[in-house]
Amino acid sequence: MLYLVPTPIGNLGDMTMRAIQTLKEVDLILVEDTRVSKTLLRNFDISTPYKSFHLNNEHKSVETIIHELQSGKKIALISDAGSPAISDPGFLLVRACRQEGMEVIALPGATALIPAISASGLPCEKFFFQGFLPTKKGRATQLKFLSKLPVTIVIYESPHRIVKTIAELKEIFGKDRDCSIAKEISKLYEKYFNGSLEEVYQQLVQIPKMHGEFVLCIGPATNLKSALKQQFTDDDE
Repeated sequence: MLYLVPTPIGNLGDMTMRAIQTLKEVDLILVEDTRVSKTLLRNFDISTPYKSFHLNNEHKSVETIIHELQSGKKIALISDAGSPAISDPGFLLVRACRQEGMEVIALPGATALIPAISASGLPCEKFFFQGFLPTKKGRATQLKFLSKLPVTIVIYESPHRIVKTIAELKEIFGKDRDCSIAKEISKLYEKYFNGSLEEVYQQLVQIPKMHGEFVLCIGPATNLKSALKQQFTDDDE
């Protein structure tokens, strides 16, 4: 049995009782960064053995973990923050488990995606989750593709690339495109920047040093909003 266990993205109070109980009952916990997870596990008095499982060793570790699961062990997978496999390690292991006919249980819990879009004020009946953009190859092509989608787009971005990314979005999406940018969701300095891409860009360039993770919600282009509204009207009829 493999359990995918979400961990808080900021406030430790976001950890669910079920997540704590599961981590206490399994035989082994796979963690993204042992330093980060050690602090988390100690806080909730979880003494279960753990070992590292991250993007750099995921390919090499899957076969060994599958053997451990086949031997009868119950294993939990956590990332540094949020839900495993969502822009974090986990996909390869889950796929291998499914291929071997093993049961995988994903616990509901903390993730940056849903709070960001639900508080954005942008259309969220349908949306496209991009996650992190390609850093080099294929980046421009992907941005052009995203710019044409008739739905809200959700992008994850790091603090040292956020201003550059918004500058690119202004150029490709248009500076007047509506957006909402969430900074450090569920943490002490949580903040939202709302307005057009140009307005948000001007706010962010005033910040001397960026910290924390960002979630960008980019609304549909103006000429696409009416088409999307008509689509929902037609569906209701």
